[in-house]
Amino acid sequence: MKDAHLTLRLPEALARALARSARARGVPKSHVAREAVARYLAPAVAGSGERSLRAGDLASRWGALPRLSATEADDFAAELLRARETLPPPSAAWE
Repeated sequence: MKDAHLTLRLPEALARALARSARARGVPKSHVAREAVARYLAPAVAGSGERSLRAGDLASRWGALPRLSATEADDFAAELLRARETLPPPSAAWE
């Protein structure tokens, strides 16, 4: 498969966020950008004939998924609550 080359301009704040994310994960900025574009376009790509996960596939795999113990689940819930407190409040949809 041959890759296409793309050059794009980003607002300064978005470029800094991209660089921070790539640095934190130890991957190139192009990798983070590729993932973001793929995630954004996933519904369109899934409709183009590529295989997507169906509900029946997920249901058949459900029993094989690992389970958290009660303590692990409580720790995870507490971690989510702590992380949620660090998020900025959402802005109105029309802003």
